[in-house]
Order: sequence, then C-alpha cells, then structure tokens
Amino acid sequence: MESSSPTVDSPETDRDASNKKDAYRWMVLARTFEDKIGALYRAGKVVGGVYLGRGQEAFSVSLGVHLDQARGDVFAGLIRDQAGRMAFGESILDAARTYLGSASGPMRGRDGNIHRGRPREGLPAMISHLGASISVTNGYLMAKRAKGESGFVGGATAGDGATSTGAFHEGINQAAVEKLPLVVAVADNQFAYSTPTASQYACQSLVERAKGYGLRGVEIDGTDLSACLDAFWEAVSRARSGEGPQLVVGKLLRLAGHGEHDDASYVPDSVKAGKYGRDCLEVAREQLLADGVTEAELSEMADEVQEEVEAAVSQAQGEDPPSPITDDWKAISTDSLLEGER
Repeated sequence: MESSSPTVDSPETDRDASNKKDAYRWMVLARTFEDKIGALYRAGKVVGGVYLGRGQEAFSVSLGVHLDQARGDVFAGLIRDQAGRMAFGESILDAARTYLGSASGPMRGRDGNIHRGRPREGLPAMISHLGASISVTNGYLMAKRAKGESGFVGGATAGDGATSTGAFHEGINQAAVEKLPLVVAVADNQFAYSTPTASQYACQSLVERAKGYGLRGVEIDGTDLSACLDAFWEAVSRARSGEGPQLVVGKLLRLAGHGEHDDASYVPDSVKAGKYGRDCLEVAREQLLADGVTEAELSEMADEVQEEVEAAVSQAQGEDPPSPITDDWKAISTDSLLEGER
C-alpha cells in the first residue's frame, strides 16, 4: 500500500498530457460551465437535478487528460466529472445540449440531463447506480481484448459512498482477477450525500482496500493539481504497460451540496476549514503563478472560457427539444435491427 503521490523518472514528451496549464484550463472551463448551469437551474431553465463538481475538478481532470480516445481508451465519469469528461474529449456543446434538452444532443433530448455519453467514442453514458460504471468499463476492456486490440486503458470514477456497494466490489474484483488495464479514481469527498465517511467504513483510508483486491493503490491530496497529475500519469502508465488495475484515492471536499437542491448544512465548519476544504482551482492557480505563468495569461484564459461557455449555452438554448408528435421514439440501439442491417 502506498499513501503518497508517486513520482517517476520519464521523458518529458511522455508527460505532455499532464501540462498543468492545459489541465487548469479544463478545470476553469468545467467550473465556469457548471456555474452557468447552476444559475439556469435556479432560474427554472433546466429540468431535473443539477450536480456540480465544484472542488473535484483537479482530481477529475487529471484522469481525463491522461486517457486518449485515439488509443481506444474509455472514460466512465460520474456527476462530478465535468472537468475530466471535457479533458477526455466531450464537447461543451454536448453537455449544454443535454442539460437544456436539445434534440440535437447526444441523447436527443431524452433520458434526463446528466445521463449522456457517446459509447462508440469511449464515453459511456453516466450511470446513477453507484459503482456500476466499473463493471461497464470492464466490459469495454474485455471486449477490446477479445477483439485482439491492445494498448488501451479504461478509467472509471466513484465516490466514497460507491465503495460501500456490491457493484463496486464485484467490478474491482473482476478487474483484478482478469488483470484489466483499469484505473479507478475514488473521490473521497468525506460525505456520501449527507453520510460522513466515519459511518461508511472502519478502515483508516479507502486506499487500504487495494491490498485486499490485489491492486496497487495510492492516496493523494485531491485538491493539489500537481499531485493529481503525477499520480494519474503513473497509474495510467502502469495499467497501459500490463500491470493490471490501479486504484487512486483522492482526499477532498465537495464545495457544494450533493445537488443544487441541497445546502450541505450537515458539513461541519471544521471540515470546511480543514486541509481538504480548500478550492482546488485556487491551489492550481497559485501553482501556475509559481511556475511563471502570468496573471495576464490567466485572465485571458478566463475570458476565453467565458465566451466559450456563453456560445455553447446560447446555441443549445436556441435549438428545438424533442417533439412528441413528429419524432421517431424508437431506441437508438435498435435502429440497425429495425432497418435490417447487421
């Protein structure tokens, strides 16, 4: 068991994906977009729940930037993985269209506002049932293996609450037995909705569970972008080179309620003021400034991101929702069968 951020010696070209400035931009994009979606929700413009990843962006983006669609990788993110999904390849327009019910979106304006994905591109639709995405990712990886493909990695995310489910246990156990190239990112944000971790598990840290499954596990400060980038670079590299599943546990705090309907009043002030209550965007910003990035560059980045968000939301708002009168409502997956194709 390891409990600190791993470090490795490697050619700088291998670390291009972990460029801190690029990762930070994805974080800012995710935060800006979700702030916009939260405002639209409060204005009654978004139907259904809204669940924000505020405070989890550094941990999420660090997995997303190290996965590569072109190599056949898979990213199975959850409700707080906007940053990672975008870094992996999800367009901001796909996200905006789904939240706003556009029929031009990847789910054609159906199936809620967060269960979106493009499975053929390695982005399975998000699953609300905790822990279930691990077994789905396993299925992707085993199918690729059976087809003779190689060099791919699957990334699946979970929260601390998900680790208490049977689906999590079964998925992790299968991945370990099959030695699948899987990286599981567990965001330990200290609460499963309103249930504190002390009421969820008795071990000192969730990373201790890795040994029981025969995995390599590391625990990191999930608010520290540098630590997250290093940890996921090594985890993905190990999985890709045939060393089997990797578990990365990030300690952090959800800086919002479980959803926008929840005020998080159950989180003690002492926890909010603790080490993991700091904002990962502010931490990353300070790291970039220390690396020599200027305030002017960061300001320009923020302006560009704001324009990108406004453009995507404006386009999605102007598009038609699905029509109950004219639309063909058969399931997307049955199109080829109904058309007689094989």
